[in-house]
Amino acid sequence: MSAVRLGAIEAGGTKFVCAVGTPEGDLLRQTRIPTSAPVETIDQVVEFFRSQGDALAAIGLASFGPVELNRNSPRYGFIGSTPKPGWRDFDLLGTVRSALPMPVAFNTDVNAAALAESRWGAAQGVRASMYVTVGTGIGGAAMIDGSILHGLSHPEMGHIRIPHDLTRDPFPGVCPYHGDCLEGLACGPAIEARWKVSPPQLPPDHQAWLLEAEYLALACVNWICTLSPGKIVLGGGVMRPHLFPMLREHVATLMNNYLDAPELSNRIVGYIVPSALSGRAGVLGALALASQEIGLL
Repeated sequence: MSAVRLGAIEAGGTKFVCAVGTPEGDLLRQTRIPTSAPVETIDQVVEFFRSQGDALAAIGLASFGPVELNRNSPRYGFIGSTPKPGWRDFDLLGTVRSALPMPVAFNTDVNAAALAESRWGAAQGVRASMYVTVGTGIGGAAMIDGSILHGLSHPEMGHIRIPHDLTRDPFPGVCPYHGDCLEGLACGPAIEARWKVSPPQLPPDHQAWLLEAEYLALACVNWICTLSPGKIVLGGGVMRPHLFPMLREHVATLMNNYLDAPELSNRIVGYIVPSALSGRAGVLGALALASQEIGLL
């Protein structure tokens, strides 16, 4: 085990997961801090790292978004138009760097999770892969030749528009910006608002899962046709084992053998897969960001 110690912060809208670990992905100590007001939350994060006694080589900070990732922008490291009360326009990276003066790598939580799946999880050995989280929101990231896809901003895969049959599903969606985008129709809060029951309480044979599978399949087909990933990894609190067979079946039907790729015919079970990191993709991704920051990845 490496003697180098790294810090990891998975900054989520519900909780912050903070950890000390190694470049190999070993998590030595961690804690969970409820996401409250920005200053109160960051104070607890700083207290955790200061109490550990380890000399950290770097910290990886993986945040809920949207965030500014352009290093040339005066708002680099700021949280953008989030509906999370109090966090919009907050200088997350600058606040952490001021309190913990060491190298701090910064990216979105889903980008970091994609990095972790590529290094330690279900996307190992795949040249081009995607990671999508379906939970309180829906976010996606793409990895190409070991690098996270960036552009104008980070991808906002949860806000793509998908067909919405209002006759069959009159639910208007919960996204405060787009209403019935993918996130507005298929995230955890959308499922609960539509069916009046939280996803974990819905039985596997509930009609909610069929609708969820159809919406996610429509999204997967868009991503397949646009990015042509070698594998799609799905994680987050909404994803359940019984959802994957329905999702794969709908993807195969929608693709209709358009692409001559064995992954989309005989082996689709190995193409759209669950996360292999047991809910640790975000914090392990933050650890990987820290490794990158000091040239260890």
